[in-house]
Amino acid sequence: QVQLVESGGGLAQVGGSLTLSCTASGSGISVEAMGWYRQAPGQERELVALITTNNYKKYSDSVKGRFTISRDNAANTVTLQMNSLKSDDTGIYYCLADVETDTQGLKHYWGRGIQVTASS
Repeated sequence: QVQLVESGGGLAQVGGSLTLSCTASGSGISVEAMGWYRQAPGQERELVALITTNNYKKYSDSVKGRFTISRDNAANTVTLQMNSLKSDDTGIYYCLADVETDTQGLKHYWGRGIQVTASS
């Protein structure tokens, strides 16, 4: 069984900073891409940032220059540093990991979601 455990987030003022972390665990896992999606009230889930095993990064245009994604391959952990927060960044953030196990091929796994709120 693959599990994604998310931590961080919370409440910050507009212009402030928050950090999200996510760790994948399970027996015999091999983790490929990891990243974060978010969903604001009344909107669809959207990509925030992704990072590959080789540290190639992809950001949505709305967060470029403000958010930084990184990972620790040995720990199967991805971190999202969020700076210069805007009210539009508010939403539930979901960790994504593409994982292959010794019994299953590569597939998506999702965290349960963690709240991020930026208020004026």
